[in-house]
Amino acid sequence: MRLIAFEHEGRPALGARLGDEVVALADAIPGLPTDLLAAFASLNLPEGAPALAAKLEGAPRRKLAGLKLLPCIPRPGKIICIGLNYVEHAKEGNNPIPDYPAVFFRGHTSLAAHGEPLLRPKVSDKFDYEAELVIVVGQQAKHLTEENALSCVAGYTCMNEGSLRDYQRKGAQWTVGKNFDRTGGIGPEIVTPDEIPQGPNALRITSRVNGQVMQDSNTSDMIFSVPRILAIVTEVMTLEPGDIIATGTPSGVGYPRKPPVFMKPGDTIEIEIEGIGILSNTVEDEAA
Repeated sequence: MRLIAFEHEGRPALGARLGDEVVALADAIPGLPTDLLAAFASLNLPEGAPALAAKLEGAPRRKLAGLKLLPCIPRPGKIICIGLNYVEHAKEGNNPIPDYPAVFFRGHTSLAAHGEPLLRPKVSDKFDYEAELVIVVGQQAKHLTEENALSCVAGYTCMNEGSLRDYQRKGAQWTVGKNFDRTGGIGPEIVTPDEIPQGPNALRITSRVNGQVMQDSNTSDMIFSVPRILAIVTEVMTLEPGDIIATGTPSGVGYPRKPPVFMKPGDTIEIEIEGIGILSNTVEDEAA
């Protein structure tokens, strides 16, 4: 199943994409909460996916074309990000292989939907791309083990975890460089685990800038696998439905290249993850 968020009558709504058509979940599920996070939690994913699929049969459909897409979870309760999580990416930045992940947070105002332009802020031109697999949480979870961790996963999506490299390095924490408004593309949709039989740690992941491949790797190169990330994070905090975790980027980012390659106005950036899809955003300058 593939779930999207879109704007309907000025409010965010959830839908299931069926080819080039969309079923608004509110049309298929009587009494679905109007609050998007509450509605998402009520789907009881991943266990509830078969029941949800059955409810879609016979429900009215609308064309995907023309819908205003939103970030697939527009206002996540938590946006947790894992840094330096690919072996070759750590090496390209001359960083040691970590024995515990770097963890930081993003705010929802930093997100941009599929097809929405990313904003290069007025204060920096060091705007780097980062292809990332994102975990979308469907069940409340605490103290997961690697063996049961995937039971809380509603699905996966793509992210361009855009980073302002100069601001990222202004202090010991990376948060400032990761939270400029509308710098992180996410989407286009949440893909439930049943559509990825090989699992999340065997997926080709690429980024392209204006059609040129910049990153080309596999999630098998992760230092901390998806189950391990979930076990580590839930040792600390409770995950809730609609929380998302960006799992780090592979090698090939812009800052260590010679010369460096940064995103600039007019560029089109595509993030593609096997079995999940393609996230595409253009870049424009922040308004003066």
